[in-house]
Amino acid sequence: TADTKVSNAGTFRLNKEDHTVGNLLRMQLLRDPSVRFAGYYHPHPLVHHLNMKIQTNNSTVAPVEVLSSAIEDLSNETDHLITQFQEAIKEYKQQENEGELGAQF
Repeated sequence: TADTKVSNAGTFRLNKEDHTVGNLLRMQLLRDPSVRFAGYYHPHPLVHHLNMKIQTNNSTVAPVEVLSSAIEDLSNETDHLITQFQEAIKEYKQQENEGELGAQF
């Protein structure tokens, strides 16, 4: 929803999310130099949504664009983390197998 009181700002409702996703998105948004303000609030513990407010520095970048960019960046970071984790497991298993083979002879 576009904010009528503050220029270059918007409020986004994130359904079925809690502080985990809210804080991740807030921190990623604040890394973007075109973001002036990023915050969220969880209205009530029994309500299962967040309201995220984003304000950009100028009118050339819309709040929805920086939110989309932040989600994409977090997705890429998560994919990279999963890849590194899988490679580390594979390397560990190879080292374990080499250790077992060396111990048998």
